[in-house]
Amino acid sequence: MVGNPQDVRSIALDNNGVLSGLNPGAVFVDTTSSHPSLAREIFKAAREKDCWAVDAPVFGGDIGAREGKLALFAAGDREVVEWLTPLFQVMGKPTYMGEAGCGQSCKIANQIVVGANLLGLSEGLVFANKAGLDVRKWKDAVKGGAAGSMVMELFGDRMIEKDFRPGGFAEYMVKDMGMGVDVVEESEHKRVVVLPGAALGKQLFSAMVANGDGNFGTQGLIPVIERINGK
Repeated sequence: MVGNPQDVRSIALDNNGVLSGLNPGAVFVDTTSSHPSLAREIFKAAREKDCWAVDAPVFGGDIGAREGKLALFAAGDREVVEWLTPLFQVMGKPTYMGEAGCGQSCKIANQIVVGANLLGLSEGLVFANKAGLDVRKWKDAVKGGAAGSMVMELFGDRMIEKDFRPGGFAEYMVKDMGMGVDVVEESEHKRVVVLPGAALGKQLFSAMVANGDGNFGTQGLIPVIERINGK
């Protein structure tokens, strides 16, 4: 796993990259959150060398990694992914998502939903505070209903306590949501997916980075909303 698609491209496809040194039958596995089209390009390059490539981005942050409870969104040849499953199960729970690139598309869609949840939770906490509520009581009161979520469970107390230690870095959320906003699906009829909520989320996470908070955890979005409200 590396940071960005350009790092993946360099490591995998450069003249002295990983694929250049693989023997026939070898498998290249990328757990980075990267671009679907790059995953397909790597898969094609691997097959040209009689090798295989699997895109298997992960979700679960530092806690999931330490406890072996990551979610892995694996894509490529089904038989190869099934062969790798015992290894993936050491890391967490793998799910086969389809042909090459589908793992990356799954991760992008995941991040779009997580980003929207983080934004909603941030605004809910700021509103509750401005309304004079005890924000911890507010969270506990609503968490069992439709407003509750895994994001609230994982990050609600951290937001209230201003604990912005990273599980996943905010700057990577900008990357992931940006790929969702900008991606063009390569099909017979090329299309751009219009995602206004993700575009706003990307802007707000970008504001974190611009403020020097790119290495905060994603729960550090709430100060952005507080600053907009003059706090």
